[in-house]
Amino acid sequence: MTRRSETPDFIEALARGLDVIVAFKAGEVELSLPVLASRTGLARPTARRIALTLEELGYMRATNVGYALTAKVLDLGLAYTASQGLWQLVRPHLTDLVQLTNESCSIAQLDGSDIIYVARVAVPKIVGISVHIGTRFPAYATSLGKAILAFLTPEELSEALHSPSRAGVSASWQPSEEEILADLSQVRERGWALTDQQLALGIRSVAVPLRDTAGRVIASMNVNASAAETSVNDLVQRHLPALLEKQGAIQADIARFMSIPSQIA
Repeated sequence: MTRRSETPDFIEALARGLDVIVAFKAGEVELSLPVLASRTGLARPTARRIALTLEELGYMRATNVGYALTAKVLDLGLAYTASQGLWQLVRPHLTDLVQLTNESCSIAQLDGSDIIYVARVAVPKIVGISVHIGTRFPAYATSLGKAILAFLTPEELSEALHSPSRAGVSASWQPSEEEILADLSQVRERGWALTDQQLALGIRSVAVPLRDTAGRVIASMNVNASAAETSVNDLVQRHLPALLEKQGAIQADIARFMSIPSQIA
């Protein structure tokens, strides 16, 4: 089978395992090995080894016909639901922040060297770049990314900065690693991050980290503004205090969410 990605970190075996799981269609309780192999494009011995591995992990069971999925497969969907549930929980705080600032506000998490947006409430304005849930940007050039990168361990930070970006866009700011580290040192010292047209011309933003109950930074939240309408001073003097206030409220919600027993366990 032809390798589907040339990305060095791509794990083909994992992709093939997921192919076997999603080979089942609505109403199909069991599938024979030949059908599994045909639908996934795998050789039968490979399909069999994957099915046996999934059986060992509890995601599949052997039948007289071939193989069937087990209820444990639902855990994969529940993991997504649980992770999304947190950001849906805090969405009202984002809405309040938008009403206070009249600017778009977002929450993002770190994924490799990128940030990925997980929650957003937007205000219709003319900006130079489109953002929606799932959008990726190079972390070092965004306030959201800086507010996370600054609080990583040295080892975690090095790994993040040297991971290939999957954002698909280039930032206006192309600094050296030394410049990035100096910038992050300032963020770490003051507790919040600022970008002034470093991602794209015409965009300014300020962000704060969001921590879990153990004090780990798990996400960040920002206020995003047009450089033509909002000065850096306005961001810091007017919008940052509202952002810091909501930071506390959201972290309290995160603590409550994390205290709920897992639905998956």
